[in-house]
Amino acid sequence: MLEVRGGNPLDGTVRVRGAKNLVPKAMVASLLGETPSVLRGVPQIRDVEIVTGLLELHGVRVSSAPDGDQPDGELHLDPADVAQGSIVDIDAHAGSSRIPILFCGPLLHSLGQAFIPDLGGCHIGDRPINFHLDVLRKFGAEVDKTPGGIMLKATSRLQGTKVKLPYPSVGATEQVLLTAVRAEGVTELRGAAIEPEIMDLIALLQKMGAIITVDTDRVVRIEGVDSLRGFIHRALPDRNETASWASAALATGGDIFVAGASQPELITFLNIFRKIGGEFDVQETGIRFRHPGGKLRSFALETDVHPGFMTDWQQPLVVAMTQAEGLSIIHETVYENRFGFTDALRAMGAQIQLYRECLGGTPCRFGRRNYKHSAVISGPTGLKGTRIDVPDLRGGFSHLIAALAAQGTSEVHGIELINRGYENFLDKLTGLGAEVSA
Repeated sequence: MLEVRGGNPLDGTVRVRGAKNLVPKAMVASLLGETPSVLRGVPQIRDVEIVTGLLELHGVRVSSAPDGDQPDGELHLDPADVAQGSIVDIDAHAGSSRIPILFCGPLLHSLGQAFIPDLGGCHIGDRPINFHLDVLRKFGAEVDKTPGGIMLKATSRLQGTKVKLPYPSVGATEQVLLTAVRAEGVTELRGAAIEPEIMDLIALLQKMGAIITVDTDRVVRIEGVDSLRGFIHRALPDRNETASWASAALATGGDIFVAGASQPELITFLNIFRKIGGEFDVQETGIRFRHPGGKLRSFALETDVHPGFMTDWQQPLVVAMTQAEGLSIIHETVYENRFGFTDALRAMGAQIQLYRECLGGTPCRFGRRNYKHSAVISGPTGLKGTRIDVPDLRGGFSHLIAALAAQGTSEVHGIELINRGYENFLDKLTGLGAEVSA
């Protein structure tokens, strides 16, 4: 439990390192190499710990210098002794993460088999793994579902194939990339996700010797190769953490410099941030975000896959929008249950109404499926401290922002979920002047 005394602006500097949505996948990619890999900019987050443990269970040697000696967050990954891990150990270690599904392709290439336990992760909507399993079957894998998980086998070399995704799923795109690079022949992926983290993973795989082309119509072609080498790669900065701190500055009337933040991956977010009334200054070493004083402006937006407004940005920004003048409308098109976190905001005094209708023009999968996936926010409203239970990673950090913006004291329970994607967030909050105590 975290006790938060709100009502004070956040002011100071925080640093972001490599993206949570890239670093664990880059670590998995090291399984594909025949020589060691070096990954830089690695944050100290729970997902990195989980993948480190899973790699070690499969015989990969993972080492890092003490952070004081290596502030760059450098990991060395040596896959020379890859072996099948104990099913019991894998299940015990990986139950809280969805990353293990991405081990399948690399392990099938190296060992001819892979075991995937039941998958966890944040409860923000239906994220079925059928995309992954269908893709792996297309490559020639045999899939056997068991009570405790899924066993996959490849009796011969996986074969390149044609894949068309019904939705540009990031996870399914990663699965295709990590499997196709060493499959025999050419793989064509249509409907691919093209998020910056995907493009960074492609750049990393190319360093390893992969041959990958990306067309403008979401078509990715991968020419399989017989072997890959290790990589030396710096992960792109975490744009989601950056946007979260930006939203915290806006909601609390603060001024935060996010060291290490990069502008190109945030252009869509920065446009909205400016329209609301926030100010930012792009510098060589990061981006400064601040509330300039005066009133924030209401707006309407819709989340979408890249290059649209990212779904992970919406939750922290909703907190800031409770302080904007007038009615704001947000149409969530990516995850159907992403507005569950607003229950706590309403308990704090926010005026937020949820609707099943699509309050926007972006094509949406949820409009006729009875999900409350549109929100209307009326502001500004004063927030008051209360007890909060963290529902998921981004929603949890959004609750922290709300507690910091509110008058009075809040008790935030379940903060371990926030550790999945925010490095040393308690120390960062304290450095910004927040009054928090565990």
